Amino acid sequence: MGLIEIEGMDFFAYHGCFKEERVIGTRFTVDAWLTTDTAEAETSDELKHTVNYQAVYELIRHEMEQHSHLLEHVARRIIDTIYGHFKAVTHVKIKVSKLNPALAHGGKIKQVSVTLEK
Repeated sequence: MGLIEIEGMDFFAYHGCFKEERVIGTRFTVDAWLTTDTAEAETSDELKHTVNYQAVYELIRHEMEQHSHLLEHVARRIIDTIYGHFKAVTHVKIKVSKLNPALAHGGKIKQVSVTLEK
């Protein structure tokens, strides 16, 4: 088994509970960890025998374009999409981080993250 790690995917999106967040948007990062059998790719050296991280990125990009109120909802949709497209994946862990989230009383947070796995 192998672990494919795709870290630091950067997106501008419109997720949030506040109306302003869904209008002006903000930056997000996504990290993904995918467990899959890499034995064939290890010997064949062919992309068709592994999970193509560029294809995973495109799926995640598409999910980030769909508006959601909660990071939990975004992360679950990403997990479900990965499982739907890559049958060889046996475990997925996704971390979605909102950078500089808006706070009701003007506080400051560097980022808030949700991590889900299945």
